[in-house]
Amino acid sequence: MLTRIGDARLVQSLFPSYSFRKKLVKLFLFLMAFALGCVAIANPRQPDKVQEDVRAGIDVMLALDVSNSMLATDVAPSRLLRAKALLSKLMDQLPDDRIGLVLFAGKAYIQMPLTTDHSAAKLFLDAASPANISAQGTAIGEALQKSSLAFGESERFKTVVLLSDGETFDENAVQQAKDLAAQGVMVNTVGIGSPEGATIFDTTTNAPRRDASGNVIISRLDETLLQQIATNTNGIYRYLDNTDKTASELIQQLSQVEKKALGDTSMFTYRTFYMWLAFPMVLLLGFDVFLPDRKKIKA
Repeated sequence: MLTRIGDARLVQSLFPSYSFRKKLVKLFLFLMAFALGCVAIANPRQPDKVQEDVRAGIDVMLALDVSNSMLATDVAPSRLLRAKALLSKLMDQLPDDRIGLVLFAGKAYIQMPLTTDHSAAKLFLDAASPANISAQGTAIGEALQKSSLAFGESERFKTVVLLSDGETFDENAVQQAKDLAAQGVMVNTVGIGSPEGATIFDTTTNAPRRDASGNVIISRLDETLLQQIATNTNGIYRYLDNTDKTASELIQQLSQVEKKALGDTSMFTYRTFYMWLAFPMVLLLGFDVFLPDRKKIKA
């Protein structure tokens, strides 16, 4: 290197304090500090084994009918609000289980995937309304299909709790229930409404809804389909007349199945180690700043 400039001895005599070794040491200290800083920013951590939260439970998909017929008031204050109250009570009594939510009317959608965050689940449940789905109808078969997709490859026991007034012409519902039964999924159904039925009012005009012939639409509970779905999947059917009673019966049914432990990483308390990296990084930077890059010259 020095020979490119000129005579090596002459160049060294012109820069007597220059130290290639010290330059190299300072560069090494800086690179080490930079590497430690990069790892510290990544915030390495591990779960605190003492406080690790391992939950033994099942996976529960809640399928809620949000069609316009659920606004009927033959069940006070309305079918939909009573159904929400039941599902909210179920969530309170299933603290260790993962909960998901499927909303359906003329189409079905996974509103919330399986989660142990029941507070978030309740927020989605509270916001559920016929406005969430523009296509009207009662696609129970599609709701069961979406629930099956939401389970994914879970190894836990899987069950669906389906709430509806059962008023549908969905011919695919029973076959879809049989497919779920073949996969080991239990479907428990809850019927809401009354056989006598009730008038459905338009939420905008507050006038009774009418069919194509001009007749006032009366929405009635159809229990037959809901009973068939439950029977084909080893589940139970319950009529929602008392929220506490129905919730207790569903919990009793679910308590009979095997619960499997699942490490819930969302609830872990973590130990972080970034300080163990940040402290030596600061020391190395300090050494780099105060370490001279020139050697002392003897007088």
